[in-house]
Amino acid sequence: MQKIVDDVIVTSNEEISEEGIRRYLHHVKQNNHGRLIQSMSLEFDGDEVGIGYCLAPEHFEKIRRITGYLVGDMTRWNDAKAAEESQRVKHA
Repeated sequence: MQKIVDDVIVTSNEEISEEGIRRYLHHVKQNNHGRLIQSMSLEFDGDEVGIGYCLAPEHFEKIRRITGYLVGDMTRWNDAKAAEESQRVKHA
């Protein structure tokens, strides 16, 4: 069975109500503070329930130290500072 509940694709090997799905979603959200859930799978086996889920990727900004400054990118640098960076010896 596959349903979309609260913009999350949910698959299950048994029929389950939307309210039941929301309870499992709530459980996953509590353990993943503020992260968005893309999909969730529920595997029922007697009294046991296996919960699998996929979280939406988080934005990650790479910070580098370039010519003495901590920067994410060089979009706000003037031409002289950009030229200084391009002429640096890059170490691997």
